[in-house]
Amino acid sequence: MPCCWLWCNTLIDRLFPSRIDNNYQGHRIALWLFVPLTAITLGRSLVHIFLSDGGAQSIATIPLDTYSPAAAEAVIRGFALWGLSQLLLAFLYVGVLWRWRTLLPLMYLLLVVEYVGRFAIGVTNPVVTLETPPGATANFVFTGLGLVMLVLSLRSRD
Repeated sequence: MPCCWLWCNTLIDRLFPSRIDNNYQGHRIALWLFVPLTAITLGRSLVHIFLSDGGAQSIATIPLDTYSPAAAEAVIRGFALWGLSQLLLAFLYVGVLWRWRTLLPLMYLLLVVEYVGRFAIGVTNPVVTLETPPGATANFVFTGLGLVMLVLSLRSRD
């Protein structure tokens, strides 16, 4: 029991450190891979905010041209709002890379929860698309990658 208790406390301390600084103790590959993941999150957010269709038709292949103008506008607005959420998350990711690296394991946990949630929502509330959107494949890739990087970020460099 004491060993399990110690392991759980260590895990909680790594996910929710009492001191938030740049003293990252996990594997370096998890830190370096977080850079392109941050860039992808930032780029994706800007696409959803600034593309005229929010990427809904041009990327996700949602047939907006078959929707009423009000319905298409609602979908586009939803994509823009989603982009804003992604932008805020990207700013947090940049802060973690720049000043708060001890939070990297927590960011990987959030990333995994986000992509598992995307998958679950996509299964329970599917959207009709003309083709398989790139995000559908990315959900699997980023979930697996996030899980591996979460484990690596929690390991000590000893």
